[in-house]
This record gives sequence, C-alpha cells and structure tokens, in this order.
Amino acid sequence: MDWFSDLDATWLWLIAGIVLMGAEMLVPGYFLVWMATAALLTGLITAIADVPLSVQLLTFIVFSAFSVFAARRWLDYAGTETSDPLMNDRGARLVGTNVVVTTAFEGGEGRVRLGDSEWLARGPDAPVGARLTVTGHDGAILLVGPAPANHIAGNEKPLIQE
Repeated sequence: MDWFSDLDATWLWLIAGIVLMGAEMLVPGYFLVWMATAALLTGLITAIADVPLSVQLLTFIVFSAFSVFAARRWLDYAGTETSDPLMNDRGARLVGTNVVVTTAFEGGEGRVRLGDSEWLARGPDAPVGARLTVTGHDGAILLVGPAPANHIAGNEKPLIQE
C-alpha cells in the first residue's frame, strides 16, 4: 500500500471518477455517473489548490449530494419519452378493453374474463355472459361499465399495444 502514498491526491480522485464511470457502464443505474462527476470535480480542485484530505472528502460529499439532487430534479422535470408510457401499469393498459362476465355481478362485484384469465371486477349488476368494457382499475380489481352501443362481438381491443 506504499504506492498510494506516492500518488498525488489529484490522480487518486481522477482514477476514482474513471472507475465510477466504468462501474456505471457495467451496472447501469444512472446514479454512479453523478458520483463520478463529483470525484472528477474534486480531482480538479485538488489540482488547483493543495487542500487537506478532510476538505477533499467534504468537497466530494457536497458535490455528490448536489449532483445527485440536481440530476434527480432535472430528470423529474424533463421526464423521459417512451413509446409505451403505460408499460408498467397493466390496469391502465386495459382501459377500453371488452370483457365477458363469468360470475354474475351482484352488489356491484363479480368476475370477468379477459383473454385467458379471470379478474375480479366492480361495476353495475350484470348477468353471466354480458359484455362490459374496462373503464379503470383499483389495484388488481378492474372497474367495468356497459359496453358501447357500437360494440361488435368478438371485436376486442388487442392486449399488446403497438
């Protein structure tokens, strides 16, 4: 470990920044890149001024906290564009899909068939075999309503959106 004492603090911070960037590429999480930026900035400061280790660590902590916080705020504000914004919200993806009642709705609750599975559902009282449309969801329970008047039997909304 004597070779660490021979290295300048600037080089240690720059190496730490490069290692953190490499780790970000190997294990992407969009977090280590901000820590790497903080390490590189700390390395630049140590190149300009000879500061003690405690100030270097404090500088790294402040830069890390600021960069992570700023990046988080910016990403929340700017958002990310996606071709399928409802990818992780299965219930929202099902809105507008036609379903068939498999257990009669009594008191506003029953079961419906959607594709090859049955779901718990809430909606108006309906007999077995009635066609309804998904209007929303409450967790894993589908909210259903009457099918539109222009509904053609067998004309289902595709489960996979393109």
